[in-house]
This record gives sequence, C-alpha cells and structure tokens, in this order.
Amino acid sequence: MKELPKVYQPKKVESPIYNLWLRSGFFNPDKLPGKRKKSYTILIPPPNITGSLHMGHALNSLSQDILIRWKRLQGFKTLWLPGTDHAGIATQVRVEKELKKEQKTRFDLGRKKFLKRIWQWKKKYGNIILDQLKKLGVSCDWSRTRFTMDDKYCQAVEKAFLHYCKKGWIYRGKKVVNWCPRCQTSLSDLELEYKEKKGKLWYIRYLFSDKRQATSDKKRKYITVATTRPETMLGDTAVAVNPKDKRYKNLIGKKVILPLVNREIPIIADKLVDPKFGTGAVKITPAHDMTDYEIGLLHNLKIVQVINKNGEMTKEVPLPYQGLFSLESRKKIVRDLKKQGFLEKIEGYLHQVPQCYRCKTTIELIPSWQWFLKMNDLAKLAIWAIETGKVKFVPKNFEKIYFDWLKNIKDWCISRQIWWGHKIPLKGVEDVLDTWFSSALWPFATLGWPPPSSKKEASLALKGRAQKSDLDRFYPSNVLSTDRGIINLWVTRMIFSGIEFMGKVPFKNVYIHATVLTKEGKRMSKSLGTGIDPINLIEKYGADATRFGIVYQIMGGQDIRFVEDNIVMGRKFCNKIWNASRFVLGRIGNFKFQISNFKLDSKNLTLADKKILNALNKTVKLVNKDLESFRFGQAAHKLYDFFWHDFCDKYIEMAKSQITNSKSQKKTKKILLYVLLNSLKLLHPFVPFITEEIYQRLLIKNKKKCLMVEKWPNAI
Repeated sequence: MKELPKVYQPKKVESPIYNLWLRSGFFNPDKLPGKRKKSYTILIPPPNITGSLHMGHALNSLSQDILIRWKRLQGFKTLWLPGTDHAGIATQVRVEKELKKEQKTRFDLGRKKFLKRIWQWKKKYGNIILDQLKKLGVSCDWSRTRFTMDDKYCQAVEKAFLHYCKKGWIYRGKKVVNWCPRCQTSLSDLELEYKEKKGKLWYIRYLFSDKRQATSDKKRKYITVATTRPETMLGDTAVAVNPKDKRYKNLIGKKVILPLVNREIPIIADKLVDPKFGTGAVKITPAHDMTDYEIGLLHNLKIVQVINKNGEMTKEVPLPYQGLFSLESRKKIVRDLKKQGFLEKIEGYLHQVPQCYRCKTTIELIPSWQWFLKMNDLAKLAIWAIETGKVKFVPKNFEKIYFDWLKNIKDWCISRQIWWGHKIPLKGVEDVLDTWFSSALWPFATLGWPPPSSKKEASLALKGRAQKSDLDRFYPSNVLSTDRGIINLWVTRMIFSGIEFMGKVPFKNVYIHATVLTKEGKRMSKSLGTGIDPINLIEKYGADATRFGIVYQIMGGQDIRFVEDNIVMGRKFCNKIWNASRFVLGRIGNFKFQISNFKLDSKNLTLADKKILNALNKTVKLVNKDLESFRFGQAAHKLYDFFWHDFCDKYIEMAKSQITNSKSQKKTKKILLYVLLNSLKLLHPFVPFITEEIYQRLLIKNKKKCLMVEKWPNAI
C-alpha cells in the first residue's frame, strides 16, 4: 500500500479520481461488476440549458448521488440518467438578449436563422451545468445523457400529442389566458410569479341608467365599485354583487351607465364576488380577468377586449385612449374620471401582481385562440396514484398541494407563441408546445419510448447493451427528488403521463428537498447578490467538504438557512478522515488482510474492541434506516459522530497501546483496518473523492478496484 501524504489536498485528488471513475465505466449499469438482478433508477430533473449550478441544484443532486452510490454499493444495477431541458421561453429570452446587443430582434433574422442561432448557443453553453455537476462528484451515466429536443425525444412528444388528439382531448378555443407582452406568448397559471406591490384601489361611481327604478332609497343615484386596474373598466360588461349581500339585494337586475364609455350594463349577482373587497360591488371585465371570464360565461356576458397582445389599448375604447399602453391609459382614465365626477376616492392597496416567470414582465389577461388539453380524466389518474399509495410523497404533507390543484383543475393551455420548442404537429400550425408538455414525458421518453416499430430499429437500439431495453429494465424509476415549487408544473404531469402512456406510475417516491435560503432567511438570488455559487465553495474547500457541509444541514425542515461554517466543518472532517486513515495505514504496515474473509469472533477481544465493533454495527443499521427514509442530514450526523468520536477519539487512542502488546497486536490491526474500510464504505456516498483516494492506496489481493463498487457493510 502507498503511504498517504501528510496533508489532504482536494485539488490534486478530485480530477484524477473522477477520471478514474469515468474510465472504470461503473456509472453505466451495464458495466457494473458481479451479478446485479435488481435495478435502482433515478432520473435527474433536467436543468435548463440556460442554467448554471446554484445551491438548490447542488442540494438536490447530492441527495440523488447519495442514494445512487449507496444502492450501487448494495449491489443494485443502478442508473442515474442525466439530461437537460430545452426550456423554451427561458432559452429564447436568453438568445434574444444576445441579439439585442447587436441591435437585432428575432424577427430581423426570421424563424429559420433564429433557431439556428439558438442551436449554436446550446452547443456552446447548454452543457455548462452538467460539467459543473461533475465537479461536485455526481455519478450519472453520462453515456445516456438526454436532451428534450433530441430526435428520439421529439418523436415521443409528437406521439403523445397525436395520442391525445385521437382521444378527443385536445381542442382549439378562444379563452382568456395569461399573456406576456414581452415574450409574446401565452402562459399557464403555474408559470406565473407573483410580486407583492404597493398599489392603489380606485373607487368609481357608476350612475344608474334610470334613477326612478334604481331603488326605494331616493337619495341613491349610483353604485360605487372598487378596482386595482381602472384601465380595464372600459371593457366592463356588468357590475356584480354577492347574492347574499343585503346591501345590494334590491339593485340586482338594475342597470348602470359605464363611465367614459356611456354603455349600459347590468347589475348581476354571483357567489364568486367577495363582499369584503372594496364596497362589495365589483366591475366585471370578462376579457381581462380570469374570475370575470368565468362569471361572464355563466351570465352570458359580452367579451370586450380593450388591451391587445402588445399591452396597448384597442379600438374598442374611446378614441382618446386608443393606442396607449395600459399604464399610460390608466393615468389618463383616472384624470378623466376625477374631472367628470366619477372618482369617489383612492386608497393604498397591497396586492400580488402576476409576472412572467422568465422575463418578469407584468402579465396581461387577454382573449386568445390557443390549444388546450382536457384535464378531467388525466387528473383522476394522478389522484388515484397517490390515494392508492402507488406514489408516495416525502414529506407527506406535500400531498395537499398536489390534491388542491388537481381537484380544482382547469384545461391545460399547451400552446406557446414562441419559436424555440416542439412545434405542434398539425399542418399549418406555427405554435410550439408548452415546455412542460414535453418534460412531462421525461421518465419514459428518456428510456426509449416509444418503442422501436421494427426489429431492425430494436436491434440498433440494443446494440452494445443487454437484451432487454432500458424501458423494460429501468421503468418505473425508484425516486424523484425535486423542488416543492414544481409539484404541479411537473410532478403531477409526469404521474398522469406515465399512467396514460406506460400503464404504470413513473416513480415510487417523490422526495421534496429543502429550499436553501441565506443565513438571514432570504431567498437566494444571483441577480440580487444573495446567491452562493457552489463552484466557488468547491474551489475554496474541495468538493467533499462542500458536499458534507450541505448535506449536514438537511435535517427535515423545508427551509435551510445556509451557513458557510458547515462547509468549514466539512473540510475539518475530511482532514480527520485523512489523518485517521494515515495513522491506521502507518501502524498496520504491509499487514496482509482480506476484508471479505474477516470473521468476527468474540475471542480475545478487549472492551475497546467490543465497543467499536458494536458502534460500527449500530451505525450501519441507523444509516441504512435514515437513507431509506431520505433523512440525509441525520445519516451524516451519525457518521460524523461515529468516525470522529467512537473511532478516532476513543478506539484509535486505545489502539495505540493495544498495538504495542504482542497478544493484542494482530487483532487490533485487524479491527483498525476493518473499521476503517467499513467507515470508508459508509462515508463514500457523502464524501466520495477522499474515500476513493484512500481506498486506492490500499492493497487488497494485490489488485485495485473502485470503492464505489465495493460491498456495503452488513449489520450483524
């Protein structure tokens, strides 16, 4: 065995060790040694090709890598499949920003040249995040890397769309949708971000059209409504009150005159009206509000569109406001309302303003022709999967988010008016599909779905691999580890897609990892200067220290207040592992020992021997239990305590005297090496570089192999 250097230097170790793993081929399940009948599969949540590694990615990737390395050591045929998502809107926005520097737009290039430009950008930048993950030490099978715009994946998307068409679940219709004036596309409700803003509440008087029929209260000449968006009032087609609101009971069915427009509109009653908002009477603009749109359908109200796709006022409004941007028109409308005596008062109001989740532009709600997927039957499949226990959430409380959305489901607007993405496979249609439509197929499209249609294609697909296809061997996967923010955007859609197309749920467990916040409890954001780059931590402390320091903080809460002190602790722990290993290897010299033949007997064991072996046995059981339950932080704490305190502080100190005694010397050497080797195995999923480097210094049967495919310790 080779002597360990005095100081552990991660920069000198990590790159050579990762190259060793790549050369071994052991990331690939087909190249793992020994007979491995059971498979264990994780598919990486595909990061956007626009992305770079952040703390959320790091934490999520570490959770998956720990599971994969643990199961690989346990003898499973492990597949961790990597890949990236084309990220339709995000990527298009990124490339458009590049064009803007050249004082060009995508329209200057035209669709064909613009898409060529995106492919060039993807080739240059699209794999940055995957390369960064390698620095973290993740053990993905890179030979199976997938991209959601690969030819085979495109076939899957087209097949899925046409399947839904044949079932009559896809239709085209004109509905009010979320519209981004900047990206010039529709967005689903789930693709919006809400930003709290200090706004205003304007109280506007709507005069009764016939004062004699207004009310028994002769003094009442108008009804006052409150709104946060006075510019949309030009498209009002009703005023609504709650049917249980006694204040307005006698006004239902009466009519008022719309200020500035002089259009007669009715007062209606609807249970969706909140009596506590404003005056309890609200304006109804079916063309520019989702709730108003629903009310309009129920009451057969006319839809008057007063804002277009560019955020400008249309020809449906009086001439003075036509062509103005909505916020410009607001100022003029408020001035005119005040001037004509219709503005009663203005109050401050704190409200949530919807923004495009990619470019942060304020969303407009407008009527638009779009393609929709009927959701009722698909939602039932997704509900069934959780209710029957086919899929389990960890923590379980996230089922509520899942069910709340599914039980109030609306048809899914799947069309987007951008250029980058999967084109809707129908003649004459220029729209592309929502990115989440294609990513919903990720669990099986990445494994070769749809299956080859001919024997020749099937033979080519299996070339160099096992006789069974990846789809047969690795679907469904065992775990999906993801963020709570995309439960409904992605998780639910993968579940119903898996059942619909494969007849099985796509995974057995959904692990919702914690969200990493700053130490002050704020959201991490590179743009706001509150983000922490994991690559910088790796450069400063090493990958293993970064890994252990992050995982050490995953203790079951849904928020982690990141503290760099834990990474410093991780570095100290790595140094402890190194120094303890150096001590053990220095004391045992060239002592020949085959760990697989080591049999534990109770003869001639000192009290210290018994304690460390019992502590090791207990740690194996507890770590297995923690990892089965996705308690990564708890497992890290137990390993830290065992190695630092039980092994280093107690047993190694006792071994220093035992090893000088001729009667206990041989047994002590055996136990020192036995505990060290088993500790390396237990620690390997958490700190793979340093454990592999130490293992490579050992001579076992005079033959080297990788620690990553050793045998996981068995609890006795």
